[in-house]
Amino acid sequence: MKWTEDRSGNVEDRRGGGAGGGLLGGGLVSLIIAAVVFFLGGDPSAILSSGSTSSGFQTEQRELTAQEQQVGEFISMLTVENEQTWDAIFKQNGMQYQPAKVVLFTDVTQSGCGTAQAAMGPFYCPVDQAVYMDMSFFNELESRFGAQVTEFSVAYVLAHEMGHHVQNLLGTLGETEKLRRSGNYSETEMNKVSVATELQADFYAGLWSRYTDQREKFLEPGDIEAAINAAEAVGDDNIMNRSQGYVNQESFTHGSSAQRKEWFLKGYNSGDIRQGNTFDQLLR
Repeated sequence: MKWTEDRSGNVEDRRGGGAGGGLLGGGLVSLIIAAVVFFLGGDPSAILSSGSTSSGFQTEQRELTAQEQQVGEFISMLTVENEQTWDAIFKQNGMQYQPAKVVLFTDVTQSGCGTAQAAMGPFYCPVDQAVYMDMSFFNELESRFGAQVTEFSVAYVLAHEMGHHVQNLLGTLGETEKLRRSGNYSETEMNKVSVATELQADFYAGLWSRYTDQREKFLEPGDIEAAINAAEAVGDDNIMNRSQGYVNQESFTHGSSAQRKEWFLKGYNSGDIRQGNTFDQLLR
């Protein structure tokens, strides 16, 4: 993908900052459970916000390497391209977009949803409207889940998390949380709601890719294929096969590899936000 010139002012880079903060007691258990929740699909925020306490230790501050600084520049570029695209889409539909913050960290940090740790992978916290990313996740994506990571793989992952921010602004996340808290739905039923939520974020990532390319002409041959490869790698069936050797469809919470590819491409090919109602499609 081609780099653009703009940079965002909404990226907070905590790497090398020395603001550690370890977990004690039940916090460590929470992180282990939350890591499983993330990789099998689902929102880790509820687990992270319960029972985790920080030891308050400080790690040694250090200067970022040249490569780390370049990564920060790249994330800042992707962030502003998300901001500009979604601002335009919201305006087209008579709404005002509020940008999310992106926090880069190493190993562990504090979020509005509790203590975040590298094992969680990237996630969106609706409490502080921020995306949290430890870039080591992309090593896991390649080594554990078989993705071929490129710059646009990273762009897809960030766009997916920004899709959750869009859902938060539109009230979708609030409605799904009401369903969860009501206690009226079984775990299997709520898993289906989770799948619809995640596939809509994939749709939004595809939509972002199309709109941003129309404005910036930043896509290069192989970029969309790289996004699809990353989406398929984090499909529930691929993760289950690699982690436990079998697939249980009732436990799906992010969607299969095929579904994630389908909805990303639907967003990219349609360019129409109105076609992204995964809930009507999947919860009939």
